[in-house]
Amino acid sequence: MNWLGEVKKREADLIKDTQCFLRIKSVLDESSARNGAPFGEGIREAYDWILNRAKKDGFVTKDVDGYGAHIEWGEGEELVGILCHIDVVPEGDGWTSPPYSAEIRDGNIYARGAIDDKGPTMAAYYALKIVKELNISPNKRVRLIIGTDEESQWRCVAHYFNKEEMPTIGFAPDADFPIINGEKGICDLEFSTFIPEKGGKVKSFYAGERLNMVPALATCKVSGVEEKELVHEFTVFLNDNHVSGEYHVEEDGIVLKIRGKSAHGMEPEKGVNSGLILAHFLLAKLPLEGHEKDFFSILSELFFQDSRGERLGIAYSDVKRGDVTLNVGKLEFEKGGEGKVGINLRYPDGAEFSTLYESISSAFSDYHFIGKILTHEKPHAVDEDHPLIQTLSKVYEEQTGEPAKMLSIGGGTYARSLSAGVAFGPMFPGQEDVAHQSDEYISIDNLTRATAIYAQAIYELVN
Repeated sequence: MNWLGEVKKREADLIKDTQCFLRIKSVLDESSARNGAPFGEGIREAYDWILNRAKKDGFVTKDVDGYGAHIEWGEGEELVGILCHIDVVPEGDGWTSPPYSAEIRDGNIYARGAIDDKGPTMAAYYALKIVKELNISPNKRVRLIIGTDEESQWRCVAHYFNKEEMPTIGFAPDADFPIINGEKGICDLEFSTFIPEKGGKVKSFYAGERLNMVPALATCKVSGVEEKELVHEFTVFLNDNHVSGEYHVEEDGIVLKIRGKSAHGMEPEKGVNSGLILAHFLLAKLPLEGHEKDFFSILSELFFQDSRGERLGIAYSDVKRGDVTLNVGKLEFEKGGEGKVGINLRYPDGAEFSTLYESISSAFSDYHFIGKILTHEKPHAVDEDHPLIQTLSKVYEEQTGEPAKMLSIGGGTYARSLSAGVAFGPMFPGQEDVAHQSDEYISIDNLTRATAIYAQAIYELVN
């Protein structure tokens, strides 16, 4: 079977549908949540779009209360899962074209969600559609499972699998080729402290939107300082550190902004953390006091330019699984209210979670913070000899002519929901990783290549 040839026959429709899907702003919006749309209207719109498309194409579909859904084809007792998600992280700043325009430039489709994970979801959907249209008689059922809260708390997966059958085997098209059979443990942490109304120089401070994104913009308001001197110090700081920023004066204070670079929280070093940079400036240049000083001290002294926990004493590296990483993804500070630090912790097998958490909590406790665990997923791995991996290896090697090496990542995919689940594409070796960044894109060539690989994988897995 010429799987790439089958994709090429449908390429125009694949591109058109991918663009339509990407034009829906499917970002978590608790303010518009309702029954049937637990994560907001935007996600529900994308959810309805793909389910309605599947119904028109003759698939069996099921909506599980708006949390998750599946698109099913095939026969048999055994169930193969393809686990996708349609929610995306906030768009952020710095886009060349509007983030939901799905504009095509130089053979690439640019949009938030293009590579994570709506573009790959369309590749998997078209792969299933192709296999169905070829009238192949399968021995198993396949479910394309649609998640809606992957970029936040995975509430969709918990709700869906509480009511629906768990696939025996499966893959998530939400990372890299060849095959990712190991994923780090992932934990979201929040530490908070009280900020007194009286005294202090910082009125407010905000950075970041999600714990799994490096903050691209940080903003603070400062009062009770000499304007000309602060502006001079800030300008010198920006120039000396080659950082982009700006300021303006308001009646009740001076507003300072730092612009960094967003990146996925699994690789914080690929971004520029605007929040930590601004915190470092404030600690160095302002006469801070009390809890205000504690807040900015811990950010500057323990996290600024250290995403590996060296200064916390928790650095750990595994040859196959990678490093412990820490992304300070969300910062909030309000005079007379709370100061909050949100951290995304990722750790490989071999690093003991309880030790990591105890060390981080102890450091924050010294600065008068109270901590809590928001979410925690343990490390996940599938043995290289498992039949699932053997099948996907065969498919990848036949489609690309390259060896199917096993990989481990710091990211977390829905594959870890299955006892025998792996991440399988869509990014090819050497491809730029632009997930969670401005100007996120998927190349049309790689979209079609991934679709062909997924089509053959589905065929092999159900026969």
